[in-house]
Amino acid sequence: METFLIRALQLVLSLSLLVIVHEGGHFFFARLFKIRVEKFYIFFDPWFSLFKYKPKNSDTEYGVGWLPVGGYCKISGMIDESMDTEQMKRPPQPWEFRSKPAWQRLLVMIGGVLMNFLLALFIYSMILYAWGERYTALGDMTYGMKFNEQAQKIGFRDGDILKRADGKELTRFNMDMIRSVVEAREVTVLRNGEEKKILMPELSLLDVAKEDPMFMDLFCPNVVDSVLAGGGFAKAGIQKGDSLLAFNGRPLASWNEFQHEMNVLKAKAELEKKTSAEFSLVYSRAGVRDTVNVQTDSNFKVAAIGSIPDYKVTEVDYGFFQSFPAGVTLGINTLKGYVNDMKYVFTAEGAKSLGGFGTIGSIFPKVWDWQRFWEMTAFLSIILAVMNLLPIPALDGGHVLFLLYEIIARRKPSDKFLEYAQVVGMFLLFGLLIWANFNDVMRFLF
Repeated sequence: METFLIRALQLVLSLSLLVIVHEGGHFFFARLFKIRVEKFYIFFDPWFSLFKYKPKNSDTEYGVGWLPVGGYCKISGMIDESMDTEQMKRPPQPWEFRSKPAWQRLLVMIGGVLMNFLLALFIYSMILYAWGERYTALGDMTYGMKFNEQAQKIGFRDGDILKRADGKELTRFNMDMIRSVVEAREVTVLRNGEEKKILMPELSLLDVAKEDPMFMDLFCPNVVDSVLAGGGFAKAGIQKGDSLLAFNGRPLASWNEFQHEMNVLKAKAELEKKTSAEFSLVYSRAGVRDTVNVQTDSNFKVAAIGSIPDYKVTEVDYGFFQSFPAGVTLGINTLKGYVNDMKYVFTAEGAKSLGGFGTIGSIFPKVWDWQRFWEMTAFLSIILAVMNLLPIPALDGGHVLFLLYEIIARRKPSDKFLEYAQVVGMFLLFGLLIWANFNDVMRFLF
């Protein structure tokens, strides 16, 4: 329950900040061009609001709604989510959105997206200023990588050190590196001191991300680093420094393979409705081999930790002014990666992987971690900017599309057309919202 509350609080705080900044972008440009803003709300307020306040001599009512699916600015003289069509039947007024030039209306509509992207760049810059960067360079991973069966069929070998993808240098192990390898036509690795080129087939990052074991992972030697008293390994006599050679007769060359075999054993036992499992293990100590039977606990654990290579950690610290160009680079690279991955959303598997508030909340840590919180907030700010630019009526991108049509064709779409488009767009958005949260429910139940 405590974990749920911590994640829920982080989610609400993050989304509230993003909504304020996004709607603040619309508000800023509207007021800049002397367009009246009737409402500025965090979250939606159908039927009632949790809080509202209208300053004296102000045209704008500020408030907090009860439906946490976004926020809105009600701008005079435009067809938006408020569906105030009565206002549109009256003659245009000088302070209304519809009375302003198309270029001003365009800036009002992209103001939210612009502010979200600028916020992400600022947050990334401040993260680098406050915490710097800490990572292990691929070149320092002397044990190389562990590859699954599919990767081995392509041509990779356990222990390969990744060097380049399509000629681009690979520097660190993260999602960007995996994306670069999966989408490359040629990958260069260092194997036994020599560079080898591997020709890549056409792969889907979405399919690769679901593979178990992973397409590639940090290679961990098949050596036991520590054994906890009272656990399955300790009871079987396994000690620190022992090398694991075989699991139920299947050879082991790494701790990665041992973990995979444990996952397979657990899945099989759960299908058979067992609460623990037993397996045979061949190990070596000081060159002497032996075979023992190991019993897992009720969580299918053996209370032992594998040997993780103690690689050199590269540390990069940034001064205040240095952090901004580095933050901009990080933000742009994150944006490129997200836009590149958008193509998977429009596939059958991508539709199944969509998630709602539960999925978004789960990306926040179980304990409060300010660095992780700001990293996720910056990433969500980029997501919000990209999603709002989609050319769907009811989103900013839909309004932008119609404004571009007006600029090019030199005539406005009719109010009736815009009204119908807004209804269709809202129907699509609510359908998408329901589908995403339905996926969350199904994942929780099954």
